[in-house]
Amino acid sequence: MEYQAKNFDGLLGMEGFSDTLLKNHFTLYAGYVANTNKVADALAAMAKEGRGGTPEYAELKRRFGWEFNGMRLHELYFGNMANGGSKPDAAPELAKALAGEFGSLEGWEKDFRATGAMRGIGWVVLYYDQTGKRLFNMWINEHDAGHPSGCAPILVMDVFEHAYMTDYGLKRADYIGAFFRNLDWEATEARFAKATA
Repeated sequence: MEYQAKNFDGLLGMEGFSDTLLKNHFTLYAGYVANTNKVADALAAMAKEGRGGTPEYAELKRRFGWEFNGMRLHELYFGNMANGGSKPDAAPELAKALAGEFGSLEGWEKDFRATGAMRGIGWVVLYYDQTGKRLFNMWINEHDAGHPSGCAPILVMDVFEHAYMTDYGLKRADYIGAFFRNLDWEATEARFAKATA
């Protein structure tokens, strides 16, 4: 069964994000979905042919993680934004947990924004450690590397240049501000509830 690209057109018209930027970003995401399917098909064909021990198979197997995580991270990113966003009181349990972990909701946001403003390309992810029962913000350089085992992503922000340069140039802090204005706290609350169930 092939993966299908999800439709995020409901984000079009969102304040702080031009439709051009969003449509380009949706196209990039659709490429990850298509490539996930292509790599999965190629791996299945190679396995069927008995070519599982070849260098080509090994490289495609590694590539699958890049394409798959590129697909999923974009789905999480678009999925935790909404046109106009919502207020943190839409996520009472998450807000309470963040305040407990970071001293206040503002303390968490300051750390998340600072992580997003770091030099480099990648992702900022608020994770919930399901074993340690803790929340933390983490920088991820590449789609397929650096994700902490056993942790559930609660909030994802793309900080690759394609996520903001069309609208903000090098002003990443302005992009982060627009991201927060459109943050869907209800989506993050649902993810937190699922991770802590």
